[in-house]
Amino acid sequence: MPHTGTRIDAHVKVLDETVVERAKERGLDAIVYAPHFERLPTIRERADRFSDDELLVVPAREVFTGDWRNRRHLLALGLSEPIPDFITFEGAMAELERQDAAILVPHPTFATVSLTRPELDAHRDRIDAVGGYNAKLLPHQNRRARRVARDLDLPAFGSSYAHLRDTVGEAWTAFETDLETPAAVVEAFKSDVDRRVVHRAGIEHRARGAIEYAHLAYENTWKRLDRLFLSGDDPTNPHSVFYEGRFDDVAVY
Repeated sequence: MPHTGTRIDAHVKVLDETVVERAKERGLDAIVYAPHFERLPTIRERADRFSDDELLVVPAREVFTGDWRNRRHLLALGLSEPIPDFITFEGAMAELERQDAAILVPHPTFATVSLTRPELDAHRDRIDAVGGYNAKLLPHQNRRARRVARDLDLPAFGSSYAHLRDTVGEAWTAFETDLETPAAVVEAFKSDVDRRVVHRAGIEHRARGAIEYAHLAYENTWKRLDRLFLSGDDPTNPHSVFYEGRFDDVAVY
């Protein structure tokens, strides 16, 4: 029987025909597409191209604030204008608030790329939701994330955080209402609409999570070195001509 409400994998890094097929097989109604270091127009165009009557693809940006030694990630839905990476945390928050975006915190307190607990406490009123289950993380890290969301009395969201195609649909956020447009999804994350964090279980689920976690080593070694030393400026560098100097005063590079 068809389910009611809307099942959203709330943070996915990859998107192609295989991802769409897998999302549908997993019973998802929508995915939030937020690839690293891609400009908003590119993300929007790709999201539009892969959306259809069965699966809604919502464009979003995971903004990297700070420099490589002091990173804080923010997941932004409902952006009206592009925003770069590598700007100060306060500069990013001010811009997201100006655009009235939904501000989500992925992988809270994880490693050196996430908001710490004191930072979450300090900015609690500016945050719309906190990642409560991330298929890429280890069980104790997810338990800590759920505890953070509960202690802050903020809605939690679930996602696969898929960097690899086969992980899509391993976790999701289940809203009680039907959300048929990107704008409706954004408003749902900003509101107190009833929702649940759901994830798959079993050996296959744990294996997918382990493979994703191992992928972190690649991201933080060879891929990071390539980005820092071999690839030149990223498309989302704040000094790119694309941003017309609007973020020069809050750029960290």
